[in-house]
Amino acid sequence: MTRQIRTSPAACDQSLHQAYDTALLDLDGVVYAGGRAIGHAVESLAAARADGMHLAYVTNNALRTPEAVAEHLGELGIPTEAAEVITSAQAVARLIAEQVEPGSKVLVIGGEGLRVALRERGLVPVESADEEGLAAVVQGYGGPDLAWGRFAEAAYAINRGVPWYASNTDLTIPGARGIAPGNGAAVEVVRIATGADPQVAGKPLPPMHRETVLRTGAKRPLVVGDRLDTDIEGAFNGEVDSLLVLTGVTDAEQLLRAEPRHRPTYVDRDLRGLLSGQPEVVPAAEGFSCGGWTAVALNSGELELREDDEADVEGVTGVVGVTDDSGSGADRDPLDGLRALCAAAWTFAGEDVCTLDAAKALARLGL
Repeated sequence: MTRQIRTSPAACDQSLHQAYDTALLDLDGVVYAGGRAIGHAVESLAAARADGMHLAYVTNNALRTPEAVAEHLGELGIPTEAAEVITSAQAVARLIAEQVEPGSKVLVIGGEGLRVALRERGLVPVESADEEGLAAVVQGYGGPDLAWGRFAEAAYAINRGVPWYASNTDLTIPGARGIAPGNGAAVEVVRIATGADPQVAGKPLPPMHRETVLRTGAKRPLVVGDRLDTDIEGAFNGEVDSLLVLTGVTDAEQLLRAEPRHRPTYVDRDLRGLLSGQPEVVPAAEGFSCGGWTAVALNSGELELREDDEADVEGVTGVVGVTDDSGSGADRDPLDGLRALCAAAWTFAGEDVCTLDAAKALARLGL
């Protein structure tokens, strides 16, 4: 069956934490960045949990063990059990275990999270490509101090024909000082040296979604993330709803240019979005309206944004003329303007990527 293309953010009359039973939360860029809690994350998660929502933390970062992640979250003021943390290390360990014999040796290029996950699946982590009987190479994020020689070790084994697996291929990772190279950048180094392609387990691919469902038992999950190409695409592949928060990698311009598989169900500033409903974006006479903002696609190749009580704009792709009583511009939420722009951009693009210039519209919103 052909999946319907999303052309607008969805509405939700209930608070999201009441409409869904489990939040599948990314960590880096959503809950914390560089080890520090992102604004409003701690209190929002506490309120959602207190009102009955199950929380699970789903990360492509394979560096740390679930126990270490849970301890860190606890230090930030988010009480968490290790069983509530699902990592790409666990997903890739299961993937390997399904394809090799029990007790097989696996060359580890990465951190302790990978080693613990492999042992959990009855596999033996090793450090050298020269190990006799090596069954696989697994590569995961090893942190900024991972030695360059580890990539060479991986290349030696892969060039001898040993199967290669990667926990994830995120090219970047957000930190306290900015955006840094992620495991995907390291995977590219090994790919260049070998000409090979790894089997990948992490978001947005099915092994990670399967691992998450198996470990959480979620019935009505909501994926919450900051990345279009992992979190949101993973939700798309798993056919579940998603909430994009603008606290990490993705900015407003990238959201407007999202291809269909990267378009979230909902969008909000941060995790406070879990505690509220989502406004409806409605077709207007000339475009799409939300919260007193109207976005239209101009024949000049731009996205135009205006408050609904402003004069009609000329040169739009449709018919003009709509006003409402949503209040003054000072009272209007810029996020509603962004939601309206998403509807205009995604509808214009259809199955493609929106090519309309949104710079002026986003500047008006301060985004």
